[in-house]
Amino acid sequence: MNETVTRAPLVFITGASSGIGQALAERYAKDGWRLALVARRGDVMHDWVRAQGLDPERASVHVADVADIESITAAGRACIAAQGLPDVVIANAGISIGMDSAQREDLDVMVRTFATNNVGVAATFHPFIEPMARRGRGTLVGIASVAGIRGMPGHGAYCASKAAVISYCESLRGELRPQGVKVVTISPGYIATPLTSRNRYPMPFLMAPADFADRAVRAIAAGVPHRVIPWPMAVIAMLLRVLPASWLDRLLAGRPRKHRQGEA
Repeated sequence: MNETVTRAPLVFITGASSGIGQALAERYAKDGWRLALVARRGDVMHDWVRAQGLDPERASVHVADVADIESITAAGRACIAAQGLPDVVIANAGISIGMDSAQREDLDVMVRTFATNNVGVAATFHPFIEPMARRGRGTLVGIASVAGIRGMPGHGAYCASKAAVISYCESLRGELRPQGVKVVTISPGYIATPLTSRNRYPMPFLMAPADFADRAVRAIAAGVPHRVIPWPMAVIAMLLRVLPASWLDRLLAGRPRKHRQGEA
């Protein structure tokens, strides 16, 4: 194996088959990092790796579902066994589906959302925490959302799940700081991905995935505790945090709801 390649830093990314995850993978690859890419669609990831001209020493593909604890933790262990302990782990995989709590089937949507967006984050981090703590360094990255700042009509499962990502990463950051392990939270605004393509409401400051990845990688390298991207959304997020609930209700009145599962 090429010694230069083996010395290159390693990043482990979930949800790497499209959108933000794929953009992050491309950015890290351009910077010379080795990649451990995780998603359910292994064929898509293999095609992307070939299209990028990355050989097996530079990129490995792990097929796993972050909502399945045994599946994603096995992928983490396989990464360590084959490529070594990553320098950065990015828990990016997530789903966004509208819900109506009056509909019984949407309670199942909420369960699925939490299993993916919350338990999936913790399960992604799990195999790496103790080895990183023993090594005394490493960075765990949770991809949250500005939607986690305040709740939006019809978006209860997603908003609640992303608020939980922010709080969970904040808790974990305090736990792991003494061991030298950094925990970074990235809250994207609106990014032009398959996840947002069907939204039927205005998306201010819509950002290309590559531009988001550039800013996110810099924030991760700097070890910032929490970064909202792009910066205008950070300003909006700060305003939303202090906006009285009655004002928020009026602001969101009549806003189109997120598509529910199966809705055209």
